[in-house]
Amino acid sequence: MKIKFNNHLFILFLVVFIMNELLLAQDWANLNRFKDDNKKVGQPSPYENRIVFMGNSITQGWIEQRPQFFSDKPFINRGISGQTTPQMLLRFRQDVVDLNPKVVVILAGTNDIAGNTGPSTLEMILDNLKSMSEISKANGIKVILCSVLPAFDYPWRPGQNPNEKIPQLNKMIENYCIENELIYLDYFSAMVDERNGLPEKYSGDGVHPNSEGYKVMEPLVENAIEKALSN
Repeated sequence: MKIKFNNHLFILFLVVFIMNELLLAQDWANLNRFKDDNKKVGQPSPYENRIVFMGNSITQGWIEQRPQFFSDKPFINRGISGQTTPQMLLRFRQDVVDLNPKVVVILAGTNDIAGNTGPSTLEMILDNLKSMSEISKANGIKVILCSVLPAFDYPWRPGQNPNEKIPQLNKMIENYCIENELIYLDYFSAMVDERNGLPEKYSGDGVHPNSEGYKVMEPLVENAIEKALSN
């Protein structure tokens, strides 16, 4: 009787897992996440300096932990937890371009290094960031490319050596920005510890900022936005 119950439990788990995988496959980039919200937002007024924040859980967590930073400002948060750069690239037109912002702030790449949607080289990550930047420029949107935040290791997928790969990727992003006259926003240098990780005072898990971490990031991004709008 006990074995039969365990078999039923395993089958139930397997069905739930398969259903989740099927749902993910049907909307791999999560295009439906902001579909209705984008319609409600509409187009900016002629004098609105609209800014879209494109990213993953670090961007999503920002509005969850520090909603006051986004209130009473023309800031639109389009972060989705767990996403990689190819997923963001697929939803970039509807979640950024179609909202007609003056500036886009792109913070992405750490989940690619973690392998959330499969193996990814640093060159592949940069290629996706380049594509998002080129789409933005073609549509008259100023680009701010952010450094990936420091991380010594990933709790959900240890052993990927982000403490070594993230600095390499950030240098590649910075060089691309210099070569193409884009704004490079360096969060990494302001938040890194001696292990190339995110210190406890800025994060509970070593990857995602806490409120104090976001307080470090906010003046940096505000300065970058001001620079982008003045160019």
